[in-house]
Amino acid sequence: MYRFLLTRQWVILTLVGLALIPAMIKLGFWQLHRHEDRVARNNQIGRSLTHAPVPVTELAAPGRAVPHDSVWRRVTATGTYDTKGEVVARYRTDASGKSGYMVITPLVLDDGRAVLVNRGWIPADAGQREFPPVPAPPAGKVTVTGRLRADETAGSGIKDTKGLPPRMIMIINSERQAEALHRPLLGGYLELISPTADGRPQPVPDPDHSSIGNHMAYAVQWWLFSAFVPVGWVILVRRERRDRADAAPASAAEETAATPEEPGAGAPTEVARTAAPSE
Repeated sequence: MYRFLLTRQWVILTLVGLALIPAMIKLGFWQLHRHEDRVARNNQIGRSLTHAPVPVTELAAPGRAVPHDSVWRRVTATGTYDTKGEVVARYRTDASGKSGYMVITPLVLDDGRAVLVNRGWIPADAGQREFPPVPAPPAGKVTVTGRLRADETAGSGIKDTKGLPPRMIMIINSERQAEALHRPLLGGYLELISPTADGRPQPVPDPDHSSIGNHMAYAVQWWLFSAFVPVGWVILVRRERRDRADAAPASAAEETAATPEEPGAGAPTEVARTAAPSE
């Protein structure tokens, strides 16, 4: 009745189904973990932004990564902008999604150390082959407030292109810039909150810590798909069995019609008559 399950077609179909079930379950858990990471990130950002600003030197130091609990904390720094060490980070977008640069300027502190400050976004020209015109930062000593961010790395989803034009970078990394500037830089960098000069450069918008995305919905979808696989397999098996059962009488009739008749079969029987001998 179910011998068709041993055919090559059904064996392959069954094996593919068996492989899809654990794969879909794993994809569902992957989306679940992404949802949990997003929720944890939002909570961490929300907690960090509720703290009062503290001096950046309390949370960051040269050659030391920014602690996870300190990321997004509001900090203050007092010093003088070093425009000679200013660079721009390529392929960054503004709030509307337009591509441009982030302006990264070192702020030299009173003790000679410095911290990188992301002063905001400016539009890019078509070629992006030369250092663009950048609005000048405030001259003299200034006190800034910003959000503390961890150093970007090549593994953080940003393509780290080599051979860029002078004073252009792809990732914002204090260790790399410390080597280029020959100056100790505090780990991480600041996203400038204030002061801003008439919105030029365009300030980095506040982080979104309310949206959780669609990861949970995607997780449920993958798990539903994994449940549909065995259900669909059973439906296909029953349909195949029904189709084969319906086709069996017609197939038998065709075989009977195609079978040749034996010689003499169906011919009228002749009765042998023996002539009586005449006397």
